[in-house]
Amino acid sequence: MIHWLQTSTGGLLTLAAVSIALLLLLIIKFKMEPFIALIVVGLLTALAAGLPVGTIVGSAQKASDSLLEKGFGGILGHITAIIGLGTILGAILEKSGGAQVLTGSLLKAFGEKRAPLAMGIAGLIFGIPVFFDIGIFVLAPLVYVAAKQGGKSLVLYALPLLAGLSVTHAFLPPHPGPVAAAGLLHVELGWIILMGIVCAIPAWFIGGVLFSSWIGKRIHIPVPEDMIVERTEEEDNNLPSLKLVSLIIAVPLVLILVGTFGSIWLPKDAVTLSGIAAFIGTPAVALTISVLLASWLLGTRRGMTGKDLGALSSAALRPVAMILLVVGAGAFFGAVLSATGIGKAVAGSLSDAGLPVILAAYVISCGMRIAQGSATVAIVTTSGIMAPTVTQLGFTQIQLALLVVAISAGSIIASHVNDGGFWIISRYFNMSVPETLKTWTVLETVLSISGFGVAALLMAVV
Repeated sequence: MIHWLQTSTGGLLTLAAVSIALLLLLIIKFKMEPFIALIVVGLLTALAAGLPVGTIVGSAQKASDSLLEKGFGGILGHITAIIGLGTILGAILEKSGGAQVLTGSLLKAFGEKRAPLAMGIAGLIFGIPVFFDIGIFVLAPLVYVAAKQGGKSLVLYALPLLAGLSVTHAFLPPHPGPVAAAGLLHVELGWIILMGIVCAIPAWFIGGVLFSSWIGKRIHIPVPEDMIVERTEEEDNNLPSLKLVSLIIAVPLVLILVGTFGSIWLPKDAVTLSGIAAFIGTPAVALTISVLLASWLLGTRRGMTGKDLGALSSAALRPVAMILLVVGAGAFFGAVLSATGIGKAVAGSLSDAGLPVILAAYVISCGMRIAQGSATVAIVTTSGIMAPTVTQLGFTQIQLALLVVAISAGSIIASHVNDGGFWIISRYFNMSVPETLKTWTVLETVLSISGFGVAALLMAVV
């Protein structure tokens, strides 16, 4: 029996299925922290597959050769600086009042009749540098005001905003999910940005504009009076300019794209320019430049001291620790699956069954999301499962980027009561559980299917 598990395709696939089932059991039933559950299941899977102890954990003299340290170190060395710098950038933008500037300008430009569309675009843009839940906390008061002035259901204004925040958080760097998936599947972030935008915008339009407009006319949620917070004149007079906010948001994306595609765009004899583009376009360097610009333009020049910026950064980085631990443990689990030969077994089975890899990745990510609620855990676990399989198939960078989008799309499907975001939205937008299921849960499913649909269509033609 043990020999069958360790050597045959059927045995390896069974081992993979049992590992995933055990992982979900530990997280859902026993409420174990996901990063601990991933380590436990990774260790048990490696032992069950017959890997030598030295390969799994190394030795006292040379622990660095172990799957445990290589798994953690390989991915965290790639993403830690990116996620940390992106978090600080978002915190500075949020603290400076950039969200109010961006949203206010869009509302003024689109007018009262198109205020829901303005809120959606605000979510789409401001969601790039800011975490999903922070975006809700910052922008929700502006949704209340717009809904109060428009005299219509709060749903009509809230869902477009949530759609914008959701797709950018799921599909675009520097958010943890796509950055982690890029590291695990070895994709350049420039391709992730490009394919993420291409897939996110149609998904946002279908979910955040078409569906939101339809459901917003059928479910009426009034704006509670105690939700509206009046801004002081001093606060309104101390906001940054729209051009400055737009510049800070655009700089890291543009630099990373230049770094990724500079060798293609620049003449072959422009060696110096190519080197400069590669340097400033390295994600960690691009984000460092952006954070320094934001610290000066939105911080120091507007009265913030170095101590203020330090305190802001420290507060913003606290929640990042658990994200990094989950990502590192997921990378270890993926390394185990690769070392055991499970990746080859899955690749062969998919090929024999004629099932597209992108569909398999999406289905696995959906299952992980629905079962345990965390989008980040779904992305990291699915990427770890698929990484050894994809290695066997010789995918191009654009195909890998589309695979990341598909995994990210699966990670946001059917948000329900096991997802913290579900309860944040229910509370902030005055909706009962049934109303939240009819609006937010369906919206996330529409965004997920739409985003995957675009990625799958593109995968079929590239």
